[in-house]
Amino acid sequence: MNQKENHKNQIFEALSDRLERAMAYQTALTLLEWDNETLAPVQAGALTSRVQGTLSAAYQEVMTSSEVKLLISQCEKQPDLSRVERDIVREAKEDVEKLDCIPPEEYRAFQELVSESTRIWVKAKKEQDFSAFAPTLQKIISYQKKFAGYRAKDGQKLYDVMLDDYEKDFNMEKLDAFFQCLKKELVPLLKQITESRVRVDDAFLTGDYPEEKQRKLAEYMASYVGFDFEKGVLATSAHPFTTNLHNRDVRITTHYQDRVDSSLFSVIHEAGHGIYEQGIADELTQTPVGQGASMGMHESQSRFFENIIGRNEAFWVPVYGTLKDLFPDQLRGVGREMFVRAINKVEPGLIRTEADELTYSLHVLVRYELEKQLIEEDLDVEKLPELWADKYEEYLGVRPDHVAEGVLQDIHWAQGSFGYFPSYALGSAFGAQIYACMKREMDFDKLLEDGKIDVIREYLREHIHQHGKLKTSRQLIRDMTGEDFNPQYYVDYLKEKYGKLYQLEG
Repeated sequence: MNQKENHKNQIFEALSDRLERAMAYQTALTLLEWDNETLAPVQAGALTSRVQGTLSAAYQEVMTSSEVKLLISQCEKQPDLSRVERDIVREAKEDVEKLDCIPPEEYRAFQELVSESTRIWVKAKKEQDFSAFAPTLQKIISYQKKFAGYRAKDGQKLYDVMLDDYEKDFNMEKLDAFFQCLKKELVPLLKQITESRVRVDDAFLTGDYPEEKQRKLAEYMASYVGFDFEKGVLATSAHPFTTNLHNRDVRITTHYQDRVDSSLFSVIHEAGHGIYEQGIADELTQTPVGQGASMGMHESQSRFFENIIGRNEAFWVPVYGTLKDLFPDQLRGVGREMFVRAINKVEPGLIRTEADELTYSLHVLVRYELEKQLIEEDLDVEKLPELWADKYEEYLGVRPDHVAEGVLQDIHWAQGSFGYFPSYALGSAFGAQIYACMKREMDFDKLLEDGKIDVIREYLREHIHQHGKLKTSRQLIRDMTGEDFNPQYYVDYLKEKYGKLYQLEG
């Protein structure tokens, strides 16, 4: 990454001052959202939502001011801006265009709605009552479709507008082909595995695993894979997530259950997100390009750490002893090989966040297909629980008994995040292609066996993390691997790994 230029363009400096003010509002909102998910009291909801609405309105006001628009226009004409400065101007312009078309009163009302809706969703999920959340969900969808309509270019589909917020270069046409490939390859592979005579024992993963010891394991594992606790913290929340204020303040969460691998891999997953954010170059952080390239690339890193590293037997060579020391009774008689087989067991289930590596993208497929129907076909939200259950039965062979393990399991729609889910599957596919490239350049397993994750992490930082949003995901993949995105790497990776584990022919 280039050093900051010695010269200071006064017009760019003026724009930077305004963007810094806008960033301050975003930082305050991030802190409130973090607090809401981790520590805020139950009755804080309505009043805090008003504060969030005020901050969101102030952010929109700064970003869409005539002053910021003029400065962006002037900066575009400056010949002496550095490459990073030009990218900051480009990203700021995109942010302004997204916000400027939305009436301020609607923008604020929506921000207040999604702040309150997460609390409604939590209560509805706890009480297994979709009807209590459905009216709020319908309001969120209506707002999102209206906002997408404001932003859509001639002939552009509303759902494509939403998808673009999370992953540039991947519209419905490209995603339809991607998910069709996964459906064609993975559904039959899953059927082969479920009909296989090979049985994997994972009963020992469930039991009396004290929360205090799980917390010790979580802190150890996050640190071991490279999450810097001088620049980050770990807390608990109902739904594990990562957020950040800048590259020196990155926050991850987990939850603790009676199944030890649940928190273990949630932590490694979120640490992957956190490592990405901590690795962004100092000159980019707290600017419009100072975050991950896309949600798909972010997921590629979290799932790379969780699965490609964390579920690799070589990873456990130096650390399995630590796990057994923490849980000697629970893991008595369980050798490393047996443990690794257990954490890679394929078992179709209902909960996306608990899904095995093979079935995970089929969970995402369900959500993608339903989102398209909600946005492009005006699907009645009341039909969601039944359609959700039908698709799970078709693709995974399981059916939820109630909405808490069905349509209400994820917080994303309550947050207004339509178009986000496909990024999870894309991230898995990005990661497999990155992995194939890295194996050509280094002895990946030997590095894991020797505990040298820092070599792998530094490679990722050099080729992906430090660049923030200076490049799109596809540009990062092309520059790193020498070819465009190719989902076949993902299919081949899954077939090879699980074909070996379940002794499949061909």
